[in-house]
Amino acid sequence: MKKVITCALGFTLLFSAGFSTSGMAAETVPGGPSTNGQLSYDSLVTYEDMIKMLKDIEQTSKGKVEVFTLDQYGKSEQDRSFYAAKVGTGPIKVWIQAQIHGDEKLTTRAVLDLLKTFGSSGSKDVEAILKNVTIYAIPMYNPDGSIMNTRSTTLYENGEPKLGSNGKSLTIDLNRDWAEKGFKAKESLVFYKYWADVKPDYAVDLHHQGFKTVYGTNESTTMSLGVSLAPNGPTLPSVKNYNDVTRQMQVYVYDALKDYGYMHIDRYQVGSGEKRYEIDIKGGVVSAMMLGLNYNNLNPTHHSNPAIFFETKGNTREGNLGQKSNGYLTKQNYLGLKAILEGIASGKVNSVDPNRWQEIPAYPLAGYQKDY
Repeated sequence: MKKVITCALGFTLLFSAGFSTSGMAAETVPGGPSTNGQLSYDSLVTYEDMIKMLKDIEQTSKGKVEVFTLDQYGKSEQDRSFYAAKVGTGPIKVWIQAQIHGDEKLTTRAVLDLLKTFGSSGSKDVEAILKNVTIYAIPMYNPDGSIMNTRSTTLYENGEPKLGSNGKSLTIDLNRDWAEKGFKAKESLVFYKYWADVKPDYAVDLHHQGFKTVYGTNESTTMSLGVSLAPNGPTLPSVKNYNDVTRQMQVYVYDALKDYGYMHIDRYQVGSGEKRYEIDIKGGVVSAMMLGLNYNNLNPTHHSNPAIFFETKGNTREGNLGQKSNGYLTKQNYLGLKAILEGIASGKVNSVDPNRWQEIPAYPLAGYQKDY
């Protein structure tokens, strides 16, 4: 029997990314198919599905895509293996990760679709990318959370959930765990060690967010482009040249996607109504990448890399995706990934005017949300 969750949203939910409905237009132009109605879990990629799909992709690609576990670094809190894939032979290393939050499931499908295309397509554009870039892909960073359909993951000890002083299970947001006083979850240390070994040149992190409208319009935002250390904010301008590079990356993706039908793209901000903030967090995974975090002397050279993230509307925890929108929302992530890879591989991203970042729609800046 199919498991179904009913979505009664309208635009009356509170948003997981900190948005409220107070800033929404009464009659909102949707981005793509409706997110109302029913969502079947059977249409989403499970942990077991991912493993099978990765193996099928590897076989079909005839070795072009290499699939492997990260067991040498460790397993999840609930003792699951992490899976990664590698494709390409180029000198530029690009790290792509998805579903660090377990309820952000469409991101996994987008990465798998990308690997499938890059493993089987002989098109000139794909071959040109793979000649100049090597992709390190993590389709499901948080398998435990994905299975439990939770944003966070539960900490375990001796096969049982760890309990806090209130007697409840201890949970951790994996996207806030790469910090000097962090790494409370096994997941975090596994991926940090792998990242320190790979030493990527760029990173793209795929997420979901709540619902909002593009500033000055009644268009429902389908994707927000973001940087966890705000461009022109308190931290990033002093971190190498990443203030320019991350803005160039976002502009390149925006230019590639903005004219596709029903894609309403803006900059990632948190807040409600007209009061919106850009995030400047140092405990985020991609923040730590840009800052060159050397935790426990595992990154003694202080390797760092620029990173951006995509935020697609909706998530499964709150039941607000809707069956009809799945393919559309997955496709926009796929197209965004393919675009940024093409820009990096060709070098075109480096010729973008970083100041054009201001052209990406955004609410007036009220300040910065920090975790320090």
